Amino acid sequence: PPSHSNADIFESYTGLPSGGIFRADIQDLMASIVKLLNDNGGALTVNIYPFLSHAVYTNALDGNLDTLVWALEKNGFPSLPIIVGEVGWPTDGDPKANPTLARKFNQGLINKIKQGKGTPKRQTLPDIYIFSLIDEDAKGIEPGNFERHWGLFNLDGTVKYPVDLGGGKNLTGAKGVQYLPRQWCVMDPNASVSDPNLDPSVKYACTHVDCTSLTYGSSCSGLDARGTASYAFNKYFQTMNQQSGRCEQFHNLSVITKTDPGSQGGSCWFEIMVDPKMNDQA
Repeated sequence: PPSHSNADIFESYTGLPSGGIFRADIQDLMASIVKLLNDNGGALTVNIYPFLSHAVYTNALDGNLDTLVWALEKNGFPSLPIIVGEVGWPTDGDPKANPTLARKFNQGLINKIKQGKGTPKRQTLPDIYIFSLIDEDAKGIEPGNFERHWGLFNLDGTVKYPVDLGGGKNLTGAKGVQYLPRQWCVMDPNASVSDPNLDPSVKYACTHVDCTSLTYGSSCSGLDARGTASYAFNKYFQTMNQQSGRCEQFHNLSVITKTDPGSQGGSCWFEIMVDPKMNDQA
């Protein structure tokens, strides 16, 4: 069976793949692991995140892979099979995370896979698994707010951006999805942004739901104070499945509307939650 590791198990002391080594603090451990894998016909599975990489290769994936290959070679295992268990690009939560860059990276990755071309150091392309299928709105964000936005699909199964899979095939969104009523919880137009309850109310909402799209450089970071409050209130309202009273609990600062607050253009998406009852029956 394969062993699974993140790309931070190896590094380069020169900044080039040829300087690839296992980190000094885990060198002995990694040497024993790769020996065990080699002796038992296993493979080393590694997660690679070019989004976080400072590699100097034109193709950061190739740079990461070849750094690992050099590290394996220096430990006496130049031919140990490698599997890329996770590689992808996030679409939100960071100035560098957006659908345009994610599409560019993942389409380039798929094109490379279709060509079957390996790296400069290892000509055979390893098995590669794109990360990830769908967003994870409750995932930990210690590495960054982008951690919840790696999916090729939104939480409702809609496609974030087109990807050509080859052979006339493209990503296809989920079919027959049922949504809750088209209504949103927004800041009451008659409420004041100077209301002392506004900031605590927004913080309360974002403590219980995912507001990473509001953070610096993200898709909704350009909203003004009223828009930010509306986003937070609606995110809470939708996550709570539009339950009665959920929109009314923000100190008379919020109101339900039938007008999509995200319809004015821009990249900020005010979602409508999937109907849990209808989809449980599907």
